[in-house]
Amino acid sequence: MIEKRTLGATGIEVARIGISSSFGAKAEVFRAALDRGCNYFNWGTFIKGRSSSFREFVRQLTREGRRQDLVIGLLSYSHLASLGDRFLKSALKQLDTDYIDGLILGYYPKRPPQRVLDWAARVKQQGLVRAIGLTTHNRSVVVPLSQEGIIDFFHVRYNAVHRGAEQDIFPHLDEQPPGIVSFTATSWGQLLKQKKMPAATTPPSAGDCYRFVLARNEIDVCMMGVKDLQMFNDNIKVLEQGPMSAEELERMRTIGDHIYR
Repeated sequence: MIEKRTLGATGIEVARIGISSSFGAKAEVFRAALDRGCNYFNWGTFIKGRSSSFREFVRQLTREGRRQDLVIGLLSYSHLASLGDRFLKSALKQLDTDYIDGLILGYYPKRPPQRVLDWAARVKQQGLVRAIGLTTHNRSVVVPLSQEGIIDFFHVRYNAVHRGAEQDIFPHLDEQPPGIVSFTATSWGQLLKQKKMPAATTPPSAGDCYRFVLARNEIDVCMMGVKDLQMFNDNIKVLEQGPMSAEELERMRTIGDHIYR
C-alpha cells in the first residue's frame, strides 16, 4: 500500500501518490489505484477538460457508499465568482456528490484577484469544498500566500530537472506548512527519453522519477499520470522498491542537470 499522510493542516488524509485523470485512463485504472491505496485524484485541466471515465468512476463509488474513500481535487479556471459558482455546481452534479475535497485555483503566476479568493473562501464556508488549493509554475507566489493562510495546499512543479523549490519553497515553509502536491515528475517525459541522457546513461523509469520526488519529505503528494492499467502497475512495481539510495538520488540529479543545461 502507498504511504499516507495529512495534506498540510487540512486534516485530509492522502496517499503520497496522486492520480491525474487527464491521460485517457479508463475507470478500471482509477479503481485499481484506489485499491492500492491511492485516494487523491485530480479532475479537469485547461487543455484536456474533464475525464468522463473518472466521472463514471466517482458516480459508481458513490452508489457503493464509498465517496468518503476518495479525495477529489477539482481544477477551476474561473476568474469570476459567477462563473465559478456555475462551474462548481456543474461539477458537483456531474460527479453526483455534494462536496469537493480540494478546489484547485489555476493557473496563477501571481496572487489571484481578491474576488477569486473571496469566492473560494465562501464556497469553503458553505461546505461545498473542504480545502482550497492553488496550482502555479511561479514558485515565488507560494510562500507569501502560505503565510497569509488563505490557501490550504499548493500544486507546484518539482522533478530532477526543475529543483528550484528546494531553494524557493521548501526551506521557507512554516512549522505548520500548507499541503504540497508536486506535478510533472518526469519533466513532461524528458527524463524518460534516451536522447536527453548524458553519454552512456540509460534513462530512469517513470517510477524512479516518482521515487525521486517522494524523497522530499516536504512533498505530501506526487501526481502520477497514467494511460492504462499496465502503466499504473509498472509504476507501482518500481515504487515498491522503496526510498532511493544516495547514489540513485545523485544519478537523478546528474541527469536532471544535464537536461536543464
